[in-house]
Amino acid sequence: SVQLWSDYLNVQLHPKSIYVIRQYMHDGECGCLEAFGQGESLLQDPSCMEELEDRLHFYVEECDHLQGFQVLCDLHNGFSGVGAKVTELLYDEYSGKGILTWGLTPVLSNVGVIQRLDFLFQDYQKNFYRLMNTALGIVHLSSHSSLFCPLSLSGSLGIK
Repeated sequence: SVQLWSDYLNVQLHPKSIYVIRQYMHDGECGCLEAFGQGESLLQDPSCMEELEDRLHFYVEECDHLQGFQVLCDLHNGFSGVGAKVTELLYDEYSGKGILTWGLTPVLSNVGVIQRLDFLFQDYQKNFYRLMNTALGIVHLSSHSSLFCPLSLSGSLGIK
């Protein structure tokens, strides 16, 4: 039975390499992780931060010569806030190591953007969230990364 995106993978991931945010699962109590501040506040929780640090240290201790980190992060939703806090953690704990951060944005379809008037405000609000998340994500991720690279298949970084 498929419950998570990782269920579609053919490769089995190590249990320490996946950290599931339970309250933001499809059937979670909080709904969508749609704002930068929501993502940032997740890592304010001491138990969440401790779990993340334990998982990170598990892999760092396995390295003979750690050169740096690569971080892939969605920019358009609340995961930009999660990524910002993670890169800040890496920057603080491993200051001499390189951090290459990829900011990912989706391609948004223009088909049926304004079909009905009642969806206009909802689209406006979603676009505003995308814009703010992308802007805050770029600022925070680039300030704690050695190199920040935004990636999108459209020229608009996923913003209408």
